Order: sequence, then C-alpha cells, then structure tokens
Amino acid sequence: MSYDVAGSSPGTIAAAGALRRLVAQRSVALGGWCMVPSAFSAEIVSASGCDWMCIDTQHGLIDDAAMRVMIQAAAIRATPVFVRVAWNDPAAIMRALDAGAEGVIVPLVNSAEEARAAAAACRYPPLGSRSWGPVRSGMAQPGFTAALGNEQTVLLVMVETEQAYGNLEEILSVPGIDGVLVGPNDLALSHAGTNEGAGTSPYDVEMIEAIAAGCRRHDLAAGISIGSSADARRWIDAGYTLVGLANDATVLARGLADLLADARRPAGA
Repeated sequence: MSYDVAGSSPGTIAAAGALRRLVAQRSVALGGWCMVPSAFSAEIVSASGCDWMCIDTQHGLIDDAAMRVMIQAAAIRATPVFVRVAWNDPAAIMRALDAGAEGVIVPLVNSAEEARAAAAACRYPPLGSRSWGPVRSGMAQPGFTAALGNEQTVLLVMVETEQAYGNLEEILSVPGIDGVLVGPNDLALSHAGTNEGAGTSPYDVEMIEAIAAGCRRHDLAAGISIGSSADARRWIDAGYTLVGLANDATVLARGLADLLADARRPAGA
C-alpha cells in the first residue's frame, strides 16, 4: 500500500498509514506506553523517540476524553498511535478509531469468534461493521474514505490466556487480524494463578515462543509487552518485532526511586 502524503504537516496527513507501514515492515519497533491520563505525558513519551505509542484505556486511568487529547498530543511529532481498549467492545473500538487512533489493541481475545468480532468493529462494510463517523480521523486526513480507513487501520488481538493459546491457529487464521500482542502476566495468571513466572517459566517461554512462530507462519506481526531492556532483547531474538516498553507511570516511579536512593546514599559510599 502507498499513501500520498506530500506537502502534509504533523497533525494532518503526515502520519497517514504510518502505523500500517511500520507493522508491515516486520522490523523491530519499540513502543512507548501511556497509562497516565495527561496530554503532556503523551507528549513526553512521543518526544522520547519511540517508534509507536499505546494509549492504554484498559489498565491505565485514561478515559475517552483524555484519550482524545493524548492522540492529538502524539500527532505533534506524528507518532503512530494504538489505543488499547478496555474490552472487546465494538463501541470502544469505534470511538478510539474515530478519535484518530491508527490502530487498536483488543485484550483477552480467547477464540476465533472473539477475534472476528474485533476485526468487524475495526472495518467498514463490506469488510466489517464499523459505523461511519470518523470525527477526528476524517478531519485529520482530507479525502478520508471507508476504503482508506479499512486499509490503514491496524488490529492487534491479545493472546494472553491458556485458552487463547489453545485456540491460537484458529485466531491467527481470522481475516482482518494484523498481529498479536502477548501479555505475559495474564498468560501466566491464566494457568498458574500467579504472575511470578511470567515470561520465565518453561511453560510460559514455550507458549510465547510458539506464538511468535505462529505469527510467522501466518505472516502476522508479533508483539509483546516487556518490563526491561533484557526482556526486550530476549523476545526480539525470539521473533517479536512490536515491543511495548514499560509504561510512563512505571518509568516515573522507577526513575524517582533510583534518584532518591542515590541522593540518600552517604558520601563516599
């Protein structure tokens, strides 16, 4: 796919199709993760130089109003934006896309039927059931059409339960799915009742590696959420290309804790 963006400027059509191109390249792309409901926080994450951003309305404190202005803030540097919706809910998916998100991440997709429902909500007829009303997405891209919306919208479904893992082939075969995002904590919780072995126990590693292999077989993007640079390198080596870094709240907490510990260390210690 190609998009004519000549002469455009940040915030208009400069980023049109950028997320689609990023995902299609299958090159490693590091994502900033926003859980703090703040446009300024989103600007900071965008200015960090991350390749893409996720605005998390599932586990963060971000409501629809904050989500919209955070998408606007990301547009200043034309950073491609996913919104992780709170649930596999067509209304939430359509609101995120109409607000200008280029893609959505849908959590806890456990079956092909649930994957088909997410895909339908992301695309206009005849490919899906998305209702016409691209308030910001249309305003930001003059000449926006249903066909363009269908081409440019990116859908990642989260495979993060043992049930979803058991249905992996069926989920990956659903038309309209562009990739998978693995949630290691929920994946561990689903079979062990604890996240202590998330991403490290033999069974968890087996599942996560198999998901990446499945994505390769189906020519889909493989994404994962990580908590450290060591995790990033490990899962990139396993074939993951969309890597979601620690969220803004966690980075702030860690950074301040490290600064406090350093400042309180006795001189010469």
